Amino acid sequence: MARLSVVGGADESATDRLAARIVADENRGLLRFLTCGSVDDGKSTLIGRLLYDSALVFEDQLQSVERDSKRSNAAHGGEIDLSLLVDGLQAEREQGITIDVAYRYFSTPRRKFIVADTPGHVQYTRNMATGASNCDFGVLLVDARQGVLTQTRRHACILSLLGIKKVAVAVNKMDLIDFDQERFDAIADDFATFAEPLGFDLITPIPVSALKGDNVASPSEHMHWYHGPTLLGHLETVDVSHKETSGPFRFPVQWVNRPHLDFRGYAGTVASGSVKPGDEVVVHPSGICAHIGRIVTADGDLEEAQEGDAVTLTFAEEVDVSRGEVLSAPEGPPAVADQIAARVIWFDEEAMLPGRTYMIRCGGQTATATVSALKYKLNVDNLDHVAGKTLEMNEVGLCNLSMTKPLVFDPYADNAETGSFILIDRFTNATVAAGMIEFGLDRATNVQWQELFVDKGARSALKGQKPCVLWFTGLSGSGKSTIANTLEKRLHALGRHTYMLDGDNVRHGLNKDLGFTDADRVENIRRVAEAARLFVDAGLIVMVSFISPFRSERRMARELFGDGEFVEVFVDTPLAVCEERDPKGLYSKARAGLIRNFTGIDSSYEAPQQPELALETTDTTPEGLAELVLTELKRRHVV
Repeated sequence: MARLSVVGGADESATDRLAARIVADENRGLLRFLTCGSVDDGKSTLIGRLLYDSALVFEDQLQSVERDSKRSNAAHGGEIDLSLLVDGLQAEREQGITIDVAYRYFSTPRRKFIVADTPGHVQYTRNMATGASNCDFGVLLVDARQGVLTQTRRHACILSLLGIKKVAVAVNKMDLIDFDQERFDAIADDFATFAEPLGFDLITPIPVSALKGDNVASPSEHMHWYHGPTLLGHLETVDVSHKETSGPFRFPVQWVNRPHLDFRGYAGTVASGSVKPGDEVVVHPSGICAHIGRIVTADGDLEEAQEGDAVTLTFAEEVDVSRGEVLSAPEGPPAVADQIAARVIWFDEEAMLPGRTYMIRCGGQTATATVSALKYKLNVDNLDHVAGKTLEMNEVGLCNLSMTKPLVFDPYADNAETGSFILIDRFTNATVAAGMIEFGLDRATNVQWQELFVDKGARSALKGQKPCVLWFTGLSGSGKSTIANTLEKRLHALGRHTYMLDGDNVRHGLNKDLGFTDADRVENIRRVAEAARLFVDAGLIVMVSFISPFRSERRMARELFGDGEFVEVFVDTPLAVCEERDPKGLYSKARAGLIRNFTGIDSSYEAPQQPELALETTDTTPEGLAELVLTELKRRHVV
């Protein structure tokens, strides 16, 4: 019996030790950090070195990397290429670069880590921003031979914009400059001077050689002049703890959970704060108040849900809530506005054009958004604010955006979850930008629609006609204005009330300040579409004759009108015929280089895909084509 007692005691002791180890492991902090910087600064090699020196590489992985190093001739002086531990895509290994964001987990006795290896090439800046959005700390690499480059500055700006306040500047490849202290100090001073306006709380410069291992996991024998921490030592000890108070309660509804008739819950992740059963919450943007009934999870109900918890909430009352709405505590509600100011990082090869419509997605909320103004662009070399009309790929700017419906948000500085958004191209569904909300615009709440006693129906009834807009689009010289002019003459003879908006005429007044760049063309169409809507609201039949070369702007114009009020008329005349006609001599000037951004020559025309009417002008007179349009109007009971 005594022996059994001893064995039992030993088993209990082993169990206690195991439990203690599990608790200790769980209590180790987790640091999410990324490596970034310009191309070929050694980011992947650095992470490979961290994994290798931390003894976290399996033997079969090491053997595979050794084989690949020899095959690709990527090893330096017969040394293993540790970047291959991270670069997993075939294209990355062939080119020796990082394309996608690679995530790796490793741990030391002091801390657990998730590291994001982000690409340095300019065209993959969007991937870097994606990786940074989930991190608390940044390791910004600088090639000791090259110093601080434009891409280094761009990545530093993005880190600051995304709220990462502590960074380590790893000056890599010190072995290639003979571990020169003066060169290291000059790079550290250069970066500190540049980054001062970015508002970092801590910048820690560390000289390293990722290839040789100097100052990565253990102190360097070649840099006795450096007395700071190693990179791994700094990662193990740097404090990135968040504020003790996580902010007011925010819960974006991601999904209405209704598995059967007797249950209705609202699933999502707590973005900030906490909530308990019985707490009063407010549903935004409706403003409806309700009380939490239960906090449901797969493992049973909770007594409290805190920031980061994925739960399903039920209400004690019968309340209608939809995906995209946001729950908050009654005190400290979020902002609600249909116009915002935001910092935008542009990802797409096609430039951002003010006036063009995009889809905005903020949490579970989606709406149609228009970039109403670009206030300034950020020069990443000196952080100056630069005037501009467009944002090109990888540029950062402060923009005003207007939405078709109110957006529920917090400023990004207060809550990154409810203060960030993406913009999506409505035709390709590609993500074209990421944004951080600064504030709502006051005019969004101060300006209200004035109720009118006489509406569009009353005005059109008085005229005895159905108002609509006939949008004539086609190349210059296609015959748009001639056909529209002829049609208006026929309608006038029939006693109809009409108005014609012609591209050239409008540029003498309303749009006299606009040129012919893509950005100005978009604004040109936006203004004309708004003017046409006012005429339709007055009960008129409106002829709009504009080249309007972009599908997105024609779609934007269409969405301003009610069902059946927008008739797209494609005047389908071949470019060769338009050039032969050339009534204003514009094509010959464009061919001679005297006119730039001329549609059909050096600026594209996107033909309608499904117009209500397509008119071929080569074999029919303008009068005959006007009669075809008139027949369509009669079919639609417009006249």
